[in-house]
Amino acid sequence: MTAPAPDQTPAALSGQIEAVQRRGDRVFSRIAVGAGTAILVALAAVAVFLIAQSMPAIWASEGSFRGTDGTFWDYVAPLAFGTVWAAALALLMAVPLAVGIALFISHYAPRRLAQPLGYIIDLLAAVPSVVYGLWGITVLAPATVPLYEWLAENAGWFPLFAGPASGTGRTVLTVAIVLAVMVLPIITALCREVFVQTPTLHQEAAYALGATWWEMVRMTVFPYARSGIISASMLGLGRALGETMAVAMVLSPSAIISFAVIQSENPSTIAANIALNFPESAGIQVNALIATGLVLFVITLVVNSVARWIVSRHERSLESR
Repeated sequence: MTAPAPDQTPAALSGQIEAVQRRGDRVFSRIAVGAGTAILVALAAVAVFLIAQSMPAIWASEGSFRGTDGTFWDYVAPLAFGTVWAAALALLMAVPLAVGIALFISHYAPRRLAQPLGYIIDLLAAVPSVVYGLWGITVLAPATVPLYEWLAENAGWFPLFAGPASGTGRTVLTVAIVLAVMVLPIITALCREVFVQTPTLHQEAAYALGATWWEMVRMTVFPYARSGIISASMLGLGRALGETMAVAMVLSPSAIISFAVIQSENPSTIAANIALNFPESAGIQVNALIATGLVLFVITLVVNSVARWIVSRHERSLESR
């Protein structure tokens, strides 16, 4: 019989463990780099495809596009305006409500109510957009007709509520309400998580200084969560900018640029225009739709870049204090 191998020394064991850890770190680092590279490659591939397919439409002669006698920029201008306008209106309605709901769940509601309410908010984010579109066109649009008529009659002097009011309720304001409901769960869920992560010591310090509950929230929760609120808002804005089916089902589009929100003629959005016209388009019309997609791509990229800059600037200001 052979004698058992002598026990390894602690130095040898630590060397093996360190080698395994180094091997694991290298594998994880390569996987992470590969994932990041794949995202950049996919983004570059999409950009190259959009640019290549858009060139024929961008350089096409006047009168080549449906709905306008001008150039491609005359064709895309109302669509880009409608996209940004509807998303901005939706964000204007959704962000204050989402922040209020998130603050109620995280700091005001009792635990027995906060947990089920949080589940309901998360569940709303899983509802398909076509369901929101059906709700908007069958329930919300008819219900808003009396409101729009009252606004046109009593507040028509204000440019946003200039008449005549739509008799069907299929206006850009109705679309904005639907989009606000759609992005509300996303913004609420993210804001709630940021509010919960506010350091307890900061809140207790505010109480120790004699602050009331609202003063504590204003002095500690909001400053700490400001960058998170901005990030959540921009994520909701991205969802609103790219929404297709709900807008296509609810909106009654026209090739115009108008800030009026209750009239029957409204600027369409890029995504809805592509969904409605792509099946029956051919030739230069397909290139025009892809070019509008390139415009939407650039708008989304600019919005996200600005949001990232705002968040980074806020984080640097916090670090410098």
